[in-house]
Order: sequence, then structure tokens, then C-alpha cells
Amino acid sequence: MGTLTIQTPIYSFSLKSNSSDSVSLSLPTKLFIPFCTSFPPTSSMAPIAVGDVVPEGSISFFDENDQLQTVSVHSLAAGKKVILFGVPGAFTPTCSMKHVPGFIEKAEELKSKGVDEIICFSVNDPFVMKAWGKTYPENKHVKFVADGSGEYTKLLGLELDLKDKGLGVRSRRFALLLDNLKVTVANVESGGEFTVSSADDILKAL
Repeated sequence: MGTLTIQTPIYSFSLKSNSSDSVSLSLPTKLFIPFCTSFPPTSSMAPIAVGDVVPEGSISFFDENDQLQTVSVHSLAAGKKVILFGVPGAFTPTCSMKHVPGFIEKAEELKSKGVDEIICFSVNDPFVMKAWGKTYPENKHVKFVADGSGEYTKLLGLELDLKDKGLGVRSRRFALLLDNLKVTVANVESGGEFTVSSADDILKAL
């Protein structure tokens, strides 16, 4: 029978062999306590909901003078009625052919109902969002903004894991109606579906 003792910075433990085919491992009970307490379980932010105040955070966009701006969401939405609609990705089919065109086509009607700003939001860099916005020459009212690192999406609790598709962590598809920063409508899709977050859905709620 042989015994091998292994010393760690915190504990030592022994491996005992009774034969060439049998090895027993003796560990102190407290061995795992430091590791459990060092790595607490992580928790996701609860998705934004009606009645919440939209969190403060920064987004980026190119202004009408083609200058890159990074501003706080509160500075854009305070004292206003704002539609913030999010998409999983710029230039993707449903976003490009259905979601965005709907808000562009209905922009005048939305504004006639008291909407001050219509903001299209995605986890893309501002250069991509600028290029995407230019594919809609008829657009006059929808502002294309970027959450490049996904930090604001995380604050909203609306992350969408698309790593298996090679797209990383994106935003769920959603449409929020904000009134002086308070969420009055929160239409959040399951994954990337498109069933409740259209411009028509927001119009019905106004």
C-alpha cells in the first residue's frame, strides 16, 4: 500500500493505494468551502416592465452633421414621450424588412398621437447603425442608435444569447413606450420573434 500526500496553499489531502487497481481519496470536508464562497451564483437582471423607470445608461449615434455622439438615455427621453424599439441585429431579414419599415411608415401617425422621439436600438456599433439607417432614404423620424458593448441591453434585462449562431449576445426584439422615462408599454418578444412589438402594436396602445 502506498500513500501520496498533496499539499495545497490551504489544505493537504492524501491518495492511498491498496492495490494496483484501487485508489482511495481522502479529502477534508472544508476543502470546498472557499471555492463556493468565492464564486457566488450570478443572477440576470429582471426584464424591464410597465411601471419601471428606464435605467440610465449611454448609447451612441451619428447626428445630422455626421458627428458621433454618445449620450445618456435619460437626456434623450426626459420630459418626452419616446418609443424605444430594439432589434437583434442590423441588416438582419426580419429587422430590415418588417420591424424598422413599420416604424418608418407609421412615424407621422405616431407623432400625431404625441410621440416625440422614435429610436431604433441594437447591439451593433454606431458605424453599422449609421450605414443601416442610410438604407432607408425615406426615413425622417427614426433615430438609429447603438449599444456597442451590450451594456445598456443588460441594464434593460433584455439580452438574447445568439452565440450558437455566431452573433454573440444581442438584444431581444422589443418595443417600449416611455413617458418622461417611465415605461407605459413594454412589448417584449420571445427571442427574435415578431408578434407584439410592431409600430401597429404601439399605435393600438396610444
